[in-house]
Amino acid sequence: MAPEHKARPRVDPHVTGLPSSTSAHDVVSMKQIDDSWYQRPPGVHDHTSSGGIVARAEGDQCLIALAGEVGSVGYVLPKGTVEAGESLEETARREILEEAGIHELALAGKLGILERLTINKDLWVTTHVFLYTTTQIEATPTDTQIHDHMVWGDLDDLPVMMWPDQRQCIMDHRDQIIAALKVAP
Repeated sequence: MAPEHKARPRVDPHVTGLPSSTSAHDVVSMKQIDDSWYQRPPGVHDHTSSGGIVARAEGDQCLIALAGEVGSVGYVLPKGTVEAGESLEETARREILEEAGIHELALAGKLGILERLTINKDLWVTTHVFLYTTTQIEATPTDTQIHDHMVWGDLDDLPVMMWPDQRQCIMDHRDQIIAALKVAP
């Protein structure tokens, strides 16, 4: 699993006034991710991950698979750590299965790379992003300790997303996503 999925430290309720079950991740999620997550500080080590945008057509509507993280505000694109011996594309498929529960995937191509700090700002993550299409409707994440559900978000009306760069990646590749699904814009 990616470092951003490590056990999350608990927040001191005497300092924050929040319940003791609140994690540091939850506190960060309660505020907006800002530009500081996209500026690499000196001495931060590299981390490579891979994942993807999974698109499905429903009539003339284009839907995007988004993973819900336990206790988090906003959705994420499924992605995670490249394990030894895995290709970037194999990692993307595994992570999509773990975080969104989708196994019926057709590769449409590689979209690019996203770079940012982890949620704890302790590693610089380079995420390779692939585009997949699917006809699979029902899906349940297999990594339920971290990702408890997935949703199909409408490309033209996405729900709140935790990471601004992930939303931007979807919007930047809107035409490619639509073309891969062969849906009229």
